[in-house]
Amino acid sequence: MLLFLISCFSVILVSMSLFKPYGTWKKREVRMLAIILWFSEKLSRFLIPWFTKSNISTSFLHIMPSMTKITSAETEKLVEETGEELFSLLDLPDLALECILERLSPSGLCTLAAVCTALRERCTSDHFWEKHKKQKWDRVIGNAAYQKWQCYISSRNRAKLLQSKRAKGFLRYFSILYSKKWISSKENEIGFEQRSSLPVDSVMAWYLAIETGKFWFPAQVYNRENGQVGFMLSCYDAEVSYDSGRDTFTARYTAHGRQTIEDNIEWNRIRAPAVDTPATVLHVSDCLNDLKPGDHIEVQWRRNKDFPYGWWYGVVGHLDSCTGNESHCQCHLNDTVMLEFKQYSPGSRWRQTKVNRKDHREVGNGADGFYGGIRKLCNEQEISIWKCLWPFSTLE
Repeated sequence: MLLFLISCFSVILVSMSLFKPYGTWKKREVRMLAIILWFSEKLSRFLIPWFTKSNISTSFLHIMPSMTKITSAETEKLVEETGEELFSLLDLPDLALECILERLSPSGLCTLAAVCTALRERCTSDHFWEKHKKQKWDRVIGNAAYQKWQCYISSRNRAKLLQSKRAKGFLRYFSILYSKKWISSKENEIGFEQRSSLPVDSVMAWYLAIETGKFWFPAQVYNRENGQVGFMLSCYDAEVSYDSGRDTFTARYTAHGRQTIEDNIEWNRIRAPAVDTPATVLHVSDCLNDLKPGDHIEVQWRRNKDFPYGWWYGVVGHLDSCTGNESHCQCHLNDTVMLEFKQYSPGSRWRQTKVNRKDHREVGNGADGFYGGIRKLCNEQEISIWKCLWPFSTLE
């Protein structure tokens, strides 16, 4: 009940300011609106955990744009009736207005962008949306996703150019039948629609394409297929789409030309690709000479040469000839490196494998699979993520 009263209070405050004709706002009311916007932003952050699974917040966002649309005709009418000099939100100094806009959430920016053309230009600025993109998506968006988005932009631009050429040809055909004035007016209408649409290469367009799940981007998924035993402590490439209703992801894996889909993937199981090496290519290792017992690593592995590589977590172990005593250990001087996967029980064929640090290449066989490139993990956050995904029991 308390949450209901607080949310109603916020809606009433915003409604009182936004339902009032835009041109009649006084300086005191503008300051009040700034306070309301700040309060609403803080309140929305507090209430989001309770409303993410409800239709209330969605319905509110759908209603707000229609509530906030101010027409120039209404403003001109007020000027004629009152004869007073009007004061608007846009009369604030640029720094003050920017401070207000920077406090708004993505949904708040979208709502305010529906008020008028001037605010739409400000609220769709890359300056504001870049911050929101970094805060929400940078952990799961990498170079591969950015390159795919650039290809998408290029394809959209080519499609628009082709459509524009077809439209011009269509208009030339009908110019025989209709006057030049009619054609000119239609061309102006088409031009206005194109100018009023959101630029496809804007950061806001990218953000919303991901947020709405329309853009499938390349990422990597830990413990694919919901932690199936055969994929424990691995990370595989996938095409990923965000589900804003559940705050989870959907992944598509492809192997042998067949596609596997997994739903309801939590944030902690998604990451941006750690390297730019494609899943079908052997990663060139640059850390082999530095590897020593105790180092945390990821190594490429695939069941056979027709499958893509996945990255598997392990550590560098001691050689069979070493006692494991750090004071006398010489393993780091040996050409052979022991890779150990402690999630498997001792004696398991998956527990250990050896690679040559001087002449490293893909090694393995049809029974045990093939081991590829190696990444040394130096980032403690990366290591902690793997440890959090550790299986509850030892694997065989």
